[in-house]
Amino acid sequence: MLRFLTAGESHGEALVGILEGMPAGIRIDVSDINKELKRRQEGYGRGQRMQIEHDRAKILSGLIKGVTIGSPIAILIKNKDFSIDKLPAVKNPRPGHADMAGILKYGFNDARCVLERASARETAARVGVGAICKILLEEFNVSIISRVLTIGGAKSEKSIKDKIDEAGKSRDTLGGVFEIVIKGVPPGLGSCVHWDRRLDASIAEAIMSIPAIKGVEIGNAVECSSKLGSEVHDEIFYSERKGIYRNTNNAGGIEGGMSNGEDIIARGYMKPISTLMDGLKSIDIDTKKPSKASTERSDVCAVSAAGVVGEAMMAFVISKVFLEKFGGDSILEINRNHKGYVAGLKI
Repeated sequence: MLRFLTAGESHGEALVGILEGMPAGIRIDVSDINKELKRRQEGYGRGQRMQIEHDRAKILSGLIKGVTIGSPIAILIKNKDFSIDKLPAVKNPRPGHADMAGILKYGFNDARCVLERASARETAARVGVGAICKILLEEFNVSIISRVLTIGGAKSEKSIKDKIDEAGKSRDTLGGVFEIVIKGVPPGLGSCVHWDRRLDASIAEAIMSIPAIKGVEIGNAVECSSKLGSEVHDEIFYSERKGIYRNTNNAGGIEGGMSNGEDIIARGYMKPISTLMDGLKSIDIDTKKPSKASTERSDVCAVSAAGVVGEAMMAFVISKVFLEKFGGDSILEINRNHKGYVAGLKI
C-alpha cells in the first residue's frame, strides 16, 4: 500500500516527507523533485517568503545509487527561515484560518502553536512526495498538468494580474479556480464496490486537503447539474481504428468511481488567503476585547501554487490506485502486470 506522512512547521528547522510503498527499481533524479518545488514557489501574487526560501530536497533513505529499493523514502526540505522559537505569541486569531478552531481544540493560549503546522508551507513536503509519484507514473506514460482558470473572477492573464495588483495595493487577498488534467490513465482504476474505494472520492479528499480549498469539481459537474441527462452523459462509440471512444468527457474520466480511459479532470476552488495585511475584526484571546487579527508574512494570491500542490496530490492518488491494480514489489513486475491488463482490454 502506498502512503505518505509529512512533518514540520512553517518556521521550524525543516519539512520532512516519508513515502512508503514505492516499488523497487525506479530511478529518482533529485533535480526532478527540485523542479516541482520551484514551480510551487512561482506564480503572480506570491509573497516575501518565496524570496527567502529556495526549496531543495535531500533524499535521506530508500535509494541506493539513485534507484529505489522498496523501503520508505524520506525527503528533507530545510527551512532557511528557522525562527520558530524566537517569534512572538499570536493572540489575535485570523478569521478563516485554523487559529481560533485550533486554540479551542488544543487549549492553547497562543495561535502560533496552531498556525505553524496549519500553514501552507507544509505543502512543500507534499510536492516532494508527489514528484516521486510522478516519476513512477511517467514509466507508464501517465502525465499530470495544471492551469489557472480564474482568479477573483478574472480569466485573462492581464485581467488576473490587474486583479492581483489591485488586491495587493488594498492589502487584501484573492482566491480562484485551478484545473488538473491527467492523461494516459487506463480504465478500471478505483472501484464501485465500496464508498472508500471510489476514485473520484479519493481525488476529492486529496484536493480538499490542500489549505484554503473549499470546493472540488470532477469533470463538468457544476455546469452539468443544470442540464438534462441527454445533454450530459458521454455517449459510447466504437471503431476498429479507435476502439472504444467518447466524443465528450463531461464525467471527467470517472464513471461509477472508476477511471474510464478518458482524461481525468478535476478542479479546486480556493478561497482568498486568510492572512490580510490589514487584519479583519477579531478578539484578543487573553482580554477578550475587540482587536484586529494578527498578520503573518503571506501571499496576495497563491492559486497557481495550489494547482502545483494539486498535481502532487493527484499524482499520489493515481499512483496509489495504480499500484493497487497492478501491484508488485518491483517496477519490472508492475510493468508485466500492466501490459497484460492493457492487452486484455480490447473487445
